[in-house]
Amino acid sequence: MKKAFIILGSLVGILFLVLVVYLAAHNIRVPGEAKTLERSIRVDTIYEGGIKDIVFEQKDGDLYYINRGLEQGFTLEALRKGLLNKTVTLRVPNVLAGPSAHIEEMRVGDSIIFDENKTRYYNRNLRSKQIE
Repeated sequence: MKKAFIILGSLVGILFLVLVVYLAAHNIRVPGEAKTLERSIRVDTIYEGGIKDIVFEQKDGDLYYINRGLEQGFTLEALRKGLLNKTVTLRVPNVLAGPSAHIEEMRVGDSIIFDENKTRYYNRNLRSKQIE
């Protein structure tokens, strides 16, 4: 009986450590200057995913998303008109497990389409309208 508790306790401890390492690798950002990475992608498909997320997908299957983008005033129709088949520059978090799919900033040329940290300053004229 005592041996069974030791084995069970060891298994629970190992599972807990695996869970902690997994969560740390996916949620903790890399410190210092390398907090974000820039990616240039061609937008081939735009659709709703998750809970009101806006998903931008490439033909090769890579995808990126704006968290709760539909709640922030964007519409799929306006984004499709303005961004489909165009190349956009994304800034995404660099976590320990590698680049995230979460979009912090999106630009087309010099125009900022979305900035997670400054959404009130951008997009007032871009949301729910065609992006030029």
